[in-house]
Amino acid sequence: MLFPSYADAAALIGRLALGALFLAHGWPKIKDLRKPIGFVKGTGWPGGAMFAVLFTLLEVFGGLALILGFLTQIVAVLFVLEMIATTIFSKMKLKRNFMSGYELDVAYAAFALVLALLGPGVWSLDHLLGWA
Repeated sequence: MLFPSYADAAALIGRLALGALFLAHGWPKIKDLRKPIGFVKGTGWPGGAMFAVLFTLLEVFGGLALILGFLTQIVAVLFVLEMIATTIFSKMKLKRNFMSGYELDVAYAAFALVLALLGPGVWSLDHLLGWA
């Protein structure tokens, strides 16, 4: 395609930005998994260690997948679910307010939902593999 649509450009920009944001959040955690596990377990949240590991892996490998445009819509939905969970955690367990608390989680969830609905665009592995 010589002249991609604005939607394709938006999908590329969105994938790169959200993928980089999640990768930047996950990378420090994966370098020392004991820290996020200890933090979440310390709050008493049920299944804290499991969630800390799963969310860390999702942030690193899901971030990379979004950057590449690989399994874009599946990864985006997983990020929406993660951000819903972290919003609930922030509100219920950490007692944070919306501003200076969990507003970024809500913004990331909305951003991921837009990508899930928009799809990967033509500049993606999904498109190259014929999945989009």
